[in-house]
Amino acid sequence: MAIIIDGKKISADIKEELKDKVSKLKDNGVQITLVVIQVGNDPASSVYVGNKKKACEYIGINSISYELPESTTQDELLDLVTNLNNDASVNGILVQLPLPKHIDEDLVIQTISPSKDVDGFHPQSVGALSIGQKGFVSCTPAGIVQLLKRSGISIEGKECVIIGRSNIVGKPMALLMLRENATVTICHSKTKKLSEVAKRADILIVAIGKQHFVTKEFVKEGAVVIDVGMHRTDNNKLSGDVDYEDVFEHVSAITPVPGGVGPMTIAMLMNNCVETVTIK
Repeated sequence: MAIIIDGKKISADIKEELKDKVSKLKDNGVQITLVVIQVGNDPASSVYVGNKKKACEYIGINSISYELPESTTQDELLDLVTNLNNDASVNGILVQLPLPKHIDEDLVIQTISPSKDVDGFHPQSVGALSIGQKGFVSCTPAGIVQLLKRSGISIEGKECVIIGRSNIVGKPMALLMLRENATVTICHSKTKKLSEVAKRADILIVAIGKQHFVTKEFVKEGAVVIDVGMHRTDNNKLSGDVDYEDVFEHVSAITPVPGGVGPMTIAMLMNNCVETVTIK
């Protein structure tokens, strides 16, 4: 019988641990402040920002929001980020993506101080991860490692296949699994015989952005499957990159959508905020 990896419960456990840490920091006169900047009123972004505010409030992190109009210029946004970099009372800066088309996302990310880069997207953060130095790690990949560890799933020595090579999930995920001593293969749109490569995996992580792309033909008997995808079906239900019903009988453990990877992203963002007091 497959284990359903409960991201809601694991994320709640992490938040409780962080709440205790933040309380102790406050007792020592340390207040953590996260600034979230949203440009425009994209509905999905508004939901994410709202969830981040709720998480901050629950854990005890001070949250400041800048909700800027779509017409905000790139220079205005960069000036705001620079001012926040120089504000000693601000621990973390998060610019909600995507940004309007007239703003260069890469430039904005590079402008955030690496010591306040709680999203883990700055090139310095990525570079630190690649050579095993201290730094912030992208929240979704970090959350996946926690899902595996807290579910009692061993990573060391396992064959891990990652489908997807994005800068936000696929690439940092590969580096993290290497850090945990897995043997890692990254697949993408140009990979030949993709299903055969995927079927080698003890741990299969799917972040390809195509609904129900992975079926049982991709999955080795007894594999662990982590589904990073998020899509809405025709009847407005959420589903992932993995055809859950099709693969369920073949796996030893699997994340559902919703309730798997999703809740972990915000939990690990909160963790990064707490780590701002130690990572410099």
